[in-house]
Amino acid sequence: MIIGGAFGAIVKSLVDQMIMPPIGILTGGVDFAQLKWVLKPAAAATKTAEVAIGYGAFINTVVQFLIVAGAVFLLVKGVNALRREKAADPAPEPDPAPTPSEALLTEIRDLLKAQTITTK
Repeated sequence: MIIGGAFGAIVKSLVDQMIMPPIGILTGGVDFAQLKWVLKPAAAATKTAEVAIGYGAFINTVVQFLIVAGAVFLLVKGVNALRREKAADPAPEPDPAPTPSEALLTEIRDLLKAQTITTK
């Protein structure tokens, strides 16, 4: 969770300071963080604040989300590929050699079988 929070801060900085400025230049020098629709302008006489919809900040947030979602997608895809690779290629383990006592018991069993066959 802590790493996720730090990753979010890195992505926010990446979007705000590295991705959106070139996009702003390509769109004619527009700063997306400052884009807004003013519903009611601020009035100095009545000391009321401006009422606006900040759609530029929303665009920045959507770009941040897409970057985080892409990173998480790639991470999950990589982990799943590793799991599939590990599950698809299990090395068959050879049967272990019998212990000396098992080998002796096998010989005794075989001798007893041979004895019962010859006595019948």
